[in-house]
Amino acid sequence: MIELRHLTKQFKRNVVLDDLSLSVAAGERIALIGSNGAGKTTLIRCLLGEYVYAGELSVLGLDPRQARADLLRRIGFVPQLPPPLRMTVGDLLRFAGELSGHDPACFDAVAAKLGLQVAKVRHLPFVKLSGGMKQKILIAIALGRECELLILDEPAANLDPEARHTFFGLLAERLGRATMLISSHRLDEVAPLVNRVLELDTGRVVLDDRVAEDVALAGRVRCHLVLRRAEPAIARALAEWGLSGGEDGLVWRGAIAGADRLRFLGMLARYVGVLTHIELEEQA
Repeated sequence: MIELRHLTKQFKRNVVLDDLSLSVAAGERIALIGSNGAGKTTLIRCLLGEYVYAGELSVLGLDPRQARADLLRRIGFVPQLPPPLRMTVGDLLRFAGELSGHDPACFDAVAAKLGLQVAKVRHLPFVKLSGGMKQKILIAIALGRECELLILDEPAANLDPEARHTFFGLLAERLGRATMLISSHRLDEVAPLVNRVLELDTGRVVLDDRVAEDVALAGRVRCHLVLRRAEPAIARALAEWGLSGGEDGLVWRGAIAGADRLRFLGMLARYVGVLTHIELEEQA
């Protein structure tokens, strides 16, 4: 699926990828983690054929530089930063459809599942959309067609909780049919989505580990929280996660995406002094 042999990339004297050698098998779900400057984005751009490099690299059996057009038709890609495209949403979806050989209606359908009705924004320049809308359009283009490889760079960063749950469900539908490479600064953001973790530091692999895959990507977790006292800050945070509070603001209930549980617990850790009861139960 993906083979790297002594892959090296440097900009002038700055070595960003330092003699990387690794293999990714078909069907694996990889978390690519590391701090800023670790080499994650540079590696992704090499995989997509954007950069020249030293060493050997094969993606889906192809050389990314020599067969870039063919390769991109078989890859779904969601960048970390949406490109500043001035074309309208409608033109972008038509263009993506022509490149991939798919009906743009497939993209509309995925966007609708994520909570965005394309008909309402089709005439708008892509660059004028909100961050969440841009992310939903880019995810729709990546997941609105069959791809052998999904490369996702902080894919759910701008999504609301309900859209995140839908996104995880869409990934769950691809299990066994697509290899996934999911880049993030933080492991807790992506750990439940993957079965292997690769950590980069200064262009080298410093961790390559298998992880348990017990979490159902499309599942939900029921939440029941009790606060010691009503606090506006935690109330806002819980409401953003879709939980509802009682009249006194002390008891909160709701459900979150199962794959978001670590992220949710990380948020709760900021308010541990206010919490007296936390109950999480996975729903069937």
